[in-house]
Amino acid sequence: MSLFDQFKTEIKGQKIRLVFPEGTDERVLTAAVELAQEDLVSPIVLGEKEAIVALSKKLQLSLNQVEIVDIKTVPTDQRVKMIQALVERRKGKTDEKTAEKWLQDDNYFGTMLVQMGAAEGMVSGAVHPTGDTVRPALQLIKTAPGSRRISGAFIMQKGDQRFVFADCAINIEIDAETMAQIAVQSARTAKIFGINPKVAMLSFSTKGSARGDQVEKVQEATKLAKELAPELADQIDGDLQFDAAVVEKVANAKAPGSTVAGQANVFVFPSLEAGNIGYKIAQRLGGFEAIGPILQGLAKPVSDLSRGASKDDVVKVAIITAAQALAQR
Repeated sequence: MSLFDQFKTEIKGQKIRLVFPEGTDERVLTAAVELAQEDLVSPIVLGEKEAIVALSKKLQLSLNQVEIVDIKTVPTDQRVKMIQALVERRKGKTDEKTAEKWLQDDNYFGTMLVQMGAAEGMVSGAVHPTGDTVRPALQLIKTAPGSRRISGAFIMQKGDQRFVFADCAINIEIDAETMAQIAVQSARTAKIFGINPKVAMLSFSTKGSARGDQVEKVQEATKLAKELAPELADQIDGDLQFDAAVVEKVANAKAPGSTVAGQANVFVFPSLEAGNIGYKIAQRLGGFEAIGPILQGLAKPVSDLSRGASKDDVVKVAIITAAQALAQR
């Protein structure tokens, strides 16, 4: 069973409410209707109702199973309740006037629906840049307990091979503490995707074969990750070179006795540039499908689309987001 067939089976009929702030985009609306018709999610699309209805007629789509919310015509009592909830959530950092202004933005409005429990997750980014999706999530939903940062992972899949690569999308500067948190977040993501995590903390060194600040950072990150999640201590190891992480023969020579080396399936990179380059090499030369980025470390699931996303990409990201939401129920 493919990853998405597996997730479809899990989420079908669960009535997971996802909000799509870009409801007037053709790709997003078509995806939302398809997801609803297959009973995979209960979509809430944001946008001017007349524009959405007109687009649905043009595309010959039925909106019977799709909830449309025009944020400009939301009843006053609901808007007041959302403003008050936003101000409270910001703990004095945002006043009512600013909150009202924020809620005129589709991404902020959608994020507050998730924060208040009216939706279980959000999918955005087909029209907006990453910052417009991530910023409201960090300000309103915030990070999950135990996480100070969020990170971006990709599921790399080819045939029956499935790996997690992180961080490939969010943190430009990665210190030891951040790398440790990424490791724990990625292990938990792996479990959602049916992967029993074996986490390799990657470096150009294996078990101290090289020296320097960059190597020491990975070694410290490995130690911190084990402390953050003692239940994963035997499933995280580093510093490991990539070949030692995945090739048993190399692992036996370079890291004998490691519980991860030679069998790693979650790869934590020491920098964003390494992670971003690494997943694209696997995608373009290795023939792996790159699914993501999956935002890790948020208290509730929010997913960021590429502005070049197709309708099928929107469907896939929504299915992943629904699976994350189901795991949090």
